[in-house]
Amino acid sequence: MVVFVGMAVLAQPQAKPLAHLLKPPTSRLLPIAPPLSVILGLDPSIHAQHSARMAGYVYIVTNQKNGTLYIGVTSDLERRIYEHREGLTPGFAWKYGCTRLVWYEEHWDIGSAIQREKSLKRWYRQWKVDLVDAMNPGWDDLYLTLW
Repeated sequence: MVVFVGMAVLAQPQAKPLAHLLKPPTSRLLPIAPPLSVILGLDPSIHAQHSARMAGYVYIVTNQKNGTLYIGVTSDLERRIYEHREGLTPGFAWKYGCTRLVWYEEHWDIGSAIQREKSLKRWYRQWKVDLVDAMNPGWDDLYLTLW
């Protein structure tokens, strides 16, 4: 690029292309690993069962339609909702009688479920109500549909 300043002509250095920064050096690449089931010597069905147990769930329970909302996260949705229904764990949901499961979402791992729970807790109430309405317009108790 050439810039004219008064009578002088200044040449600015050309920027180098950045393509070389976008490719990782080939010397640092690791060989492709075999599937985890091969490494562990596991039958693939066992590995799949193990992975399924590592799932996470985000859920919303309430005490009535458009009532108090509680957002939680768990790795075992059936057990956790049972605990809410039976009042086995004192806390916010127990205090306000939130026993009706009205919305839930499954995640591949508990970490992403926790992240989603934290995000939902920052939402405005109306957004949460709209989320429940989209999946469950009648705000029916979904607990019995889990089996």
